[in-house]
Amino acid sequence: MSLSKITTTVGLNIGTVDVGKARLMFWDLGGQEELQSLWDKYYAECHGVIYVIDSTDEERLSESKEAFEKVVSSEALDGVPILVLANKQDVETCLSIPDIKTAFSDCTCKIGRRDCLTQACSALTGKGVREGIEWMVKCVVRNVHRPPRQRDIT
Repeated sequence: MSLSKITTTVGLNIGTVDVGKARLMFWDLGGQEELQSLWDKYYAECHGVIYVIDSTDEERLSESKEAFEKVVSSEALDGVPILVLANKQDVETCLSIPDIKTAFSDCTCKIGRRDCLTQACSALTGKGVREGIEWMVKCVVRNVHRPPRQRDIT
């Protein structure tokens, strides 16, 4: 998709991506507060969560942390791997990964024993995105708590 056509998600976008032998279906759920009440409707069917943080928006970081805390606290997501993408790392004034981890440190105990990775990325340049997705695929494939459907792995 042309970068000029990419905007903030309002509502829901769905897409599939093939990564190696796995076919991933993404449900891109808008992060606006009024939409967050719908997120849990998707938890039962998901095998991994990718949570995107705007690393340039320090003012909304506590709001993002609260939403993340709700996600990791959901029993419906027990054992589901979580990839935190710290987006906009191409912007010089962005928060660093250590800054973000410090801001979200209260959530560590709620993450539990599941796989979790915080990955620096730039959706604009693509840097870090592939590495994060490949990590997620490995976690989903080996997850004994919620194994993937075999038809999605060729």
